[in-house]
Amino acid sequence: MSGIVQGASDERVKEISSLRKALIRPELGGMIGTVAVFTFFGLVAYDSGMFNAQGVMNWSTVSAQFMIIAVGACLLMIAGEFDLSVGSMIGFAGMGIALLATTFSLPIWLAILLTFVVCIAIGALNGFIVVRTGLPSFIVTLAFLFILRGLSIALPQFLERKTNIGGLRELAEGDWLAPVFGGKVGTGLFQWLGDQGIIAVFERGNRAGQPVVDGIPMMVVWAVVLIVFGHVLLTKTKFGNWIFACGGDAQAARYVGVPVNRVKILMFMFTAFCATVLATCQVMEFGSADAGRGLLKEFEAIIAVVIGGALLTGGYGSVLGAALGALIFGVVQQGLFFANVESSLFRVFLGVILLMAVILNTYIRRIITGER
Repeated sequence: MSGIVQGASDERVKEISSLRKALIRPELGGMIGTVAVFTFFGLVAYDSGMFNAQGVMNWSTVSAQFMIIAVGACLLMIAGEFDLSVGSMIGFAGMGIALLATTFSLPIWLAILLTFVVCIAIGALNGFIVVRTGLPSFIVTLAFLFILRGLSIALPQFLERKTNIGGLRELAEGDWLAPVFGGKVGTGLFQWLGDQGIIAVFERGNRAGQPVVDGIPMMVVWAVVLIVFGHVLLTKTKFGNWIFACGGDAQAARYVGVPVNRVKILMFMFTAFCATVLATCQVMEFGSADAGRGLLKEFEAIIAVVIGGALLTGGYGSVLGAALGALIFGVVQQGLFFANVESSLFRVFLGVILLMAVILNTYIRRIITGER
C-alpha cells in the first residue's frame, strides 16, 4: 500500500514540460535576440571592421552605457516600479561634477563624491514620495525628469552662461578617483597583443607601434561589475527574494514581513547610483559635461530590460536578460553604422523590438499565471 502511495503522482501538482520551462526563462528573449543580431551583422557587416579589435571595442563600449543603467532599471522594475528620471539624472550628475570642479574649484574626487551623494539622495526622495503618497512611480519620476533636466540647463546658464562645461580632463590629471571612472585596464596586455601581431597597431605618426585598442575602458568594467553584483543580489540573497516579492504582490509580501517600502526606496537609490556612474564615466571620458546628455536614456534602459524578459507588471525578470538587451542595443546601433545604413533607423528598431518584446512577455505571463 505504501509503495502505491509513494509511486502515485499528486494530481494537484502540474508537471512542467522542458519546453515550458525554457519558455518561462526571463533571458530567453534576450538570448534569441542576441543570436539573431550577431548572425545578421556577421553576414552583412563582417568585412566592414565591425568584428576586429577596434570594432568590438566600439560596440562593447556603447553596450556598456546601456548595461549600466539597465541593471538599475531592471531591479527597480522587478520590484514593481519605474524611474523615468534616469536620463535627466545622467545630465544633472555630469553637470554637477563639472560645476563643482570648475566654478567652485573643488578637487575632482570631492566633486564626484558629492555628486553621488546628491543624486542618490534624489533617488531616495523619489522612492520616499512614491511609497508615502501611493502615487504611481511613473508620475513621480516623470516630474523629476523635467525638474532635473531643467536644473541641468538652468544652473550652468546662471553660473557660467553656457550649457557645456569643458576643461575637466586637465583638472582630473593626478586625481586618485578619476581613473576609476575614466581610465583603462589591461593596457600592458593590449600592447603585448599588438607586439605579437594579434591586434592591429598604428603604423605611422606619434602613435606608431601602439595598438589601436590600448585597453578596456572603465565604463565596460563598471558594466561588468554592476551586472555581476545585480545578478548575485537578485538570485543568491534574501534581499533578492524581497525584490521579487515586492513586485509580485506587495501586500502579501508585507504580510510575511518583507520591508516593502525600504526595498523600493533602496532600488530607487540604486537606479540613481547607476545613472551617476554612467554620467561620471562620460565626464571623465570626454573631459566635459553637457546639459543634453542622457536624453531618452530612461526609455532605452526600460526597453533593454523588457527585451531581457522583465514583465512591466513587476515580480519577474533577470539582470542577465537586461544585459543581453543592452548588448543588442549597442550592437545594432554600431552595426547600422558599419553596414552603411541610415542611423536614424535605430529608433525604428527600438520601437519594433519594444512591441515584439511586450507581446512575447505578455504571452509568457499568461503561461506563468495560467490566464487565457
